[in-house]
Amino acid sequence: MPIKIPDGLPAQSILEDEHIFLMTEHRALHQDIRPLKIGILNLMPTKIVTETQILRCLSNTPLQIEVDFIQTATHQGKNTPQEHLIAFYKTFDDIKDFNYDGFIITGAPVEQMEFEEVDYWDELCRIMDWTTTHVHSTFHICWGAQAALYHHYGVPKYQLEQKVSGVFTHKLLTPKSRLFHGFDSEFYAPHSRHTEVRAEDILKIPELRLMAVSDEAGVYAVGDAGGNRFFIMGHSEYDAGTLDAEYRRDLAKGLEPQMPRHYYPNDDPSNPPILKWRAHSTLIYTNWLNYFVYQTTPFDINERIK
Repeated sequence: MPIKIPDGLPAQSILEDEHIFLMTEHRALHQDIRPLKIGILNLMPTKIVTETQILRCLSNTPLQIEVDFIQTATHQGKNTPQEHLIAFYKTFDDIKDFNYDGFIITGAPVEQMEFEEVDYWDELCRIMDWTTTHVHSTFHICWGAQAALYHHYGVPKYQLEQKVSGVFTHKLLTPKSRLFHGFDSEFYAPHSRHTEVRAEDILKIPELRLMAVSDEAGVYAVGDAGGNRFFIMGHSEYDAGTLDAEYRRDLAKGLEPQMPRHYYPNDDPSNPPILKWRAHSTLIYTNWLNYFVYQTTPFDINERIK
């Protein structure tokens, strides 16, 4: 089954070229089936790129998915055309009375700031509180995961001496969790961040489970006991060239970044990077949608979220 997207979304042509099954609003209106309602709070500056990446991850499922993209009202980015935001994005005021089966909160390039210093922090806190009553299961990514752990549970983040950038091997601590159904015992995932949360802080909170870690990159996956919140510290949605683009961008700025680890063949940036995490990125989103959204969400989406 397809993902339902707005007519004219730029991701459509890219994903259709990859043989990903999409359905426009016009076509979906002629089908008598309730799709899963998924909200995506996109905090990334390059919103069109992130839209395509996340839709790709959501695509490998037999479920029909209807997506709403949400932006913050208290921060206006400069990297996405205003006409695109007007055409495809809602604000919290537009959706605050809706219920969603699933909700995704992306990362954001503000991790070196204190949470309270981020100009949209108060708005984000309102949205995160709202998810507890209006969303069945929420999936947080990178800085979005750190922000939610801090807001909901008081888990601090720590500044790293060097940015964690690269593709790292991870091991499962809860291999029987349905989030990891079909996973190998070890799997790859990209990381790109200047801060971290620590396992010892997670383990102090009875409501949380430490689910997957990396010896090099640290905590990767955390979940609550009921499957209503997941916190993913890496960027499984990244394309093959995303880390390369970030590295060359920082080089051009004169920042002297560390080369992404385990990314370029022979650690040579002249070699095209190898995509070796796509299977994992597809599977973690598919499992979240199937086991923690579709199979437990109310059939009537307007029922109050428990």
